[in-house]
Amino acid sequence: MNSILLFDFDGTIALGDGPVLAYATQVATALGDDGSFVESIRSALAASDGEALDGYDAVRRAATQRGADSRLLSAAYRASRAQLATPAAPITAPDGLADFLAEAATDAERMLVTNAPATRIDAALDALGLTGLFDRIVTGAGKPAGLEALLAALPHDSRVLSIGDIWHNDLAPAHARGHATALIGGFADPDATPTYRAADFATLIPQLTAWLRP
Repeated sequence: MNSILLFDFDGTIALGDGPVLAYATQVATALGDDGSFVESIRSALAASDGEALDGYDAVRRAATQRGADSRLLSAAYRASRAQLATPAAPITAPDGLADFLAEAATDAERMLVTNAPATRIDAALDALGLTGLFDRIVTGAGKPAGLEALLAALPHDSRVLSIGDIWHNDLAPAHARGHATALIGGFADPDATPTYRAADFATLIPQLTAWLRP
């Protein structure tokens, strides 16, 4: 039986508010904002509550209320991704992730599946110290529907553990197919029923290791 670890990118293996704040800054510039927009996003990130799925969704919701349309948001997002893993959009890796991925190489296929574009993903993985630690990288995945399609294409006897910070996008499609899921931090979701749950990746390592080597 083939074991597969599916990892999300933003908020899961790439931590920190840098990319979201870079997005908010690009939106604020396009709106001609006086600085209050970015500060409102900082407050939303600190609270991690409300209806937003994550920081990017918080930016989208706040920007829409201020008159931003989809074209402005798309352009701002693309501009912010060009800053990924630079001082304008810094990121860090979870404690213990690199060692876990290295040790998991003999037990499972390690996949990175993200809705983000390919822009600077390789540079980001290098900055995170994770270069070469994923067997397959899928960008522009279009989760959740894209994750459903990916899971459907796997061998029928695959043993899967999906790891992410957004239940609806990263985990629900795997859960629906009876696969294991691990929810890390993130914004609250009352519908979430993950197999494992923790505020940070390091706390999950014993459970994930036990899943790999039952």
